[in-house]
Amino acid sequence: MTVQTLVDSHCHLDLEQFDADRAAVLERAQARGVSMIVNPGIDLLHCRQAIDLADRHPQVYAAVGIHPNSSADFSAQTLAQLRGMVDHPKVVAVGEIGLDYYWGTVSRQQQAQAMRAQLELAAELGLPVIIHNREASTDLARILQEWAASAQTRNSPLAEKPFWGVLHAFSGDAELAHAAHNWNFALGLGGPVTFRNARALHQLVPHLDLDRLMLETDAPWLTPHPFRGKRNEPAYVALVAERLAELLAVPVEEIAARTTAVAHSIFQPLAAAKRPETAAVAAGRPM
Repeated sequence: MTVQTLVDSHCHLDLEQFDADRAAVLERAQARGVSMIVNPGIDLLHCRQAIDLADRHPQVYAAVGIHPNSSADFSAQTLAQLRGMVDHPKVVAVGEIGLDYYWGTVSRQQQAQAMRAQLELAAELGLPVIIHNREASTDLARILQEWAASAQTRNSPLAEKPFWGVLHAFSGDAELAHAAHNWNFALGLGGPVTFRNARALHQLVPHLDLDRLMLETDAPWLTPHPFRGKRNEPAYVALVAERLAELLAVPVEEIAARTTAVAHSIFQPLAAAKRPETAAVAAGRPM
């Protein structure tokens, strides 16, 4: 696989699991052809850390948002601080936002309130959204359907873009995938597609539109086979590409090219509009 063909569209490289060897992790990613990494925030602290990391590494971009499990104290002040971050030239999305009913640490009402407020911010600013969903598909689909159909979203700069967001770590069914298509969303696929016991996902993948898929790691979590149980890292996105190539019966180079094109269509034009030279770096073009 050639260099500068892959995008890790979701990686938490700012977390402490990478403190000891972050530079080496980035070198390994580059060696495997990863030319762009999107690092979403999960709370205000990690949003700031993601921006700082993006400032220091040309291939890293940031998203800012409050994860549902971090939304207990979400308020108008939180939203104001997020608004203050989105002007940074390497912030390319609002996220990671959404619903998580697995842990139950934050009330469902509070999670929904935080999600809706951040969706409205994204529509106002014309930024795509990175959506987290864990055991909450019904409620999440209802909120996203309302948002996608709202006058605010339809009249926002997002309406001119091919994608309005991504369902990160997609684990839904064909019905949810079809609904995402109607919302102008892409689907993010990562380590679970390589798991030997992920039979439902393996059966679903051939029915998905490759031109609506992105690769991701969600590192340091969801490590793909054969490294499952160890820390994940951006270089392993190549393993996801290889498994998708097997499931879709297409060359891995095609998986790389088409998923990278989707990622650039969501994230890169925003960087290009704010700071053209950073977009050139992400695309692997000479400056």
